Amino acid sequence: MTFFNRIDRKTAAPLRKTLLAQGRLEIIPLKNLQAQLAHIPAGSPLSVTASPVKSLEDTLDLTQKVLDLGHRPVPHLAARMVESKEHLTILLDRIASMGLSEIFLVGGDAPEPFGDFDDAVQVIEAITACDHSLTHIGVTAYPDGHGFISDEKLHQALFDKQEVLKSAGIAGHASTQMCFDADAIRSWLTVERAAGLQLPIHLGIPGAVDRTKLLTMGARLGVGASLRFLKKNISTLTRMFAPGGYDPNQLLSPLAGDLEALGIEGLHIFTFNQIEATVEWRDASIDQLG
Repeated sequence: MTFFNRIDRKTAAPLRKTLLAQGRLEIIPLKNLQAQLAHIPAGSPLSVTASPVKSLEDTLDLTQKVLDLGHRPVPHLAARMVESKEHLTILLDRIASMGLSEIFLVGGDAPEPFGDFDDAVQVIEAITACDHSLTHIGVTAYPDGHGFISDEKLHQALFDKQEVLKSAGIAGHASTQMCFDADAIRSWLTVERAAGLQLPIHLGIPGAVDRTKLLTMGARLGVGASLRFLKKNISTLTRMFAPGGYDPNQLLSPLAGDLEALGIEGLHIFTFNQIEATVEWRDASIDQLG
């Protein structure tokens, strides 16, 4: 893949439309989701989180629910919430029983592991030793760092995950945690690509989320490192609290000419369960691109 081959925004418009139309909406197994389920477009690709205030079984319960509604869910597993190899086997068996072949694997922000696994690499290695239905595993990436993991360790972990997936013959992608700085994303990914990162990238972006909800729920759900960017960057904070709030296009537009060159092949849209507003924003954005 060749980098630094930027294209103009008009030329990039068809790719951007495709990414928006096919973007995965992230939903959370919390009570406020029920009233929003009717606003999910038919057959939508969904990403079902592993909430730190719920169990992995709750994640799979919601996965089954939206699957029954005709959507295309991908459940999250948090490595530090997997209690044992036996627990992992039970989870994988249930995923297989739903006819699913993809998961999204996060490390999890619990200070201490619930059981045998400390990170995502260990879980991928354990999965390869199990009977499973998986052909694709998404993993996390952190363009603007992590609250308590060094940039060096994040870099090594991403490449370790890439290598384990490759050795196992399982396809994958890396989805970025929410970041509001287009320049930081571009610089981070340029460096990682030059170092040998080959995984496709799914760009994590906020949906059309109420700004207070974004700050409060973001801190609860493990994206505090990205949200700290807001506190350090007055201009972005000002935009968020201006009339109309934060528009996700403020991140997508500056990156439009780099999407293809940097291997950004998908969008992971953080809805914080504000699905109606997010879908309205997405549809309007697609219409504006012509």
